Amino acid sequence: MLTVCVAPGGKPLIEEAVRAGGGQVVGDPHGAEALVWTDSRPDGVREYLTPSVRWVQLPSAGIERWTREGLVDSSRLWTSAAGAYGPQVAEHALALLLAGVHGLHRAARRRTWQRDRHGDRHGDRHGDRHGDQPAHQQDDRQGDRHGGLRGATVAVVGAGGIGRALIPALRALGADVVAVNRSGTPVEGASETVRFDGLAGVWPRADHVVLAAPATPETYRMVGREQLRAMPRHAWLVNVARGELVDTAALLDALRAGEIGGAALDVTDPEPLPDGHGLWDEPNVLITPHDANPEALFTRGLAERVRENVARYVRGEPLLGRIDPARGY
Repeated sequence: MLTVCVAPGGKPLIEEAVRAGGGQVVGDPHGAEALVWTDSRPDGVREYLTPSVRWVQLPSAGIERWTREGLVDSSRLWTSAAGAYGPQVAEHALALLLAGVHGLHRAARRRTWQRDRHGDRHGDRHGDRHGDQPAHQQDDRQGDRHGGLRGATVAVVGAGGIGRALIPALRALGADVVAVNRSGTPVEGASETVRFDGLAGVWPRADHVVLAAPATPETYRMVGREQLRAMPRHAWLVNVARGELVDTAALLDALRAGEIGGAALDVTDPEPLPDGHGLWDEPNVLITPHDANPEALFTRGLAERVRENVARYVRGEPLLGRIDPARGY
């Protein structure tokens, strides 16, 4: 029987998942063939990487913390939780995008029923700082397309578990979806799939962009000044991946200059985003501080992945979320 150490302990749902998959939970890593690490941080994991441990299941989809520590190597099998949280994070991404294009970020800040002829309370279009702008300048900041996703083109950058769960929901609302992945292999539900190295042609024609790609050296600050300036002025940028995919200073400048319609961020760089940071003050920014995958859903998603992978390991089948140490995901 496969012996599995679950650490740090105190996770009965995860231990139950090990047993449901056909494994045996053991407390001593020296007697374990597999390790399920339940902490989102790698602190302390080295002492559990005993010679007997041949497989390590990590709790998150993104593994950059572990790769930076030099933990992920080819001496044992490593798996991430990539795809395990896809549906709930995709739902959150859709909520952020809908809130942006429907102007709910402005509606939530209103304190009066009265609206001006442009549909907003006076001074709401870009906060009181811009309330004295001429009306035509204020209106231009929002671009020509707003109010919904029907007929819009949405680029989903990263077609893993989150992207694949998001695409059908976007299509159901009438959006045209361009998927971007590393290989260019067609993604089900997308009207077009573009290789990552062809992104330069995607920015200008996407009404909105959702980032769901892993954090790798290739994706680090993939959204910078050049990319933001290429996007339509009405475009919303949604990031539910990793904060470092976006150059925060460039994003803040683009928002202040009205170069894009807005940004909806579940992740930021730096993270946590400090109090007083300029992003907090931007009226066309929605920030949900890493709330897309709350603790209860996180634990259930991880438990299901553990159950499935333990069962696959016992049967000698390929595991879900297998990590390629050379690629870093």
